Amino acid sequence: MVSRDTAGVIAPPPLIYLAGLVLGRGADWLLDLPALPERSAGGGLWLGLAFGGLGLLLILWAGGRFFRAGTPLPPHRPATALVTEGPYRRSRNPIYLGLALIYLGVVCATASLGILVSFPLVILVMEFGVIRREERYLERRFGRDYLDYKARVRRWL
Repeated sequence: MVSRDTAGVIAPPPLIYLAGLVLGRGADWLLDLPALPERSAGGGLWLGLAFGGLGLLLILWAGGRFFRAGTPLPPHRPATALVTEGPYRRSRNPIYLGLALIYLGVVCATASLGILVSFPLVILVMEFGVIRREERYLERRFGRDYLDYKARVRRWL
């Protein structure tokens, strides 16, 4: 039996970011959008790889903290522990920050105007369809402990 004790997010966060990439690339193609200006030959690719690599490392570090705490990472499963160590000391959402860095890395590497313009939409969907729902859930689940954590640690940075 599936537990109903979850955040009730609208979709898995990686799929939301992926949808933004697909939407942006589709806009590039359908609207024949111009490419973003490149800083130098190949510079966008290297900058994209740097952002993407940093994002991936952040996701692995933050995900590892969930593993150590013995709580599931997917938001559609019930949380069993409140993770406040590692990158969670500075951000309540380091995995989502890592996904955003990867997204911006794709923008740099592809010079895609459509993907860049889709980024604010992705962040809005994450904010209202995922993050705020998770915060309400964690307040119910962990009460004062989560409220104290929330008071001392920023949502993104």
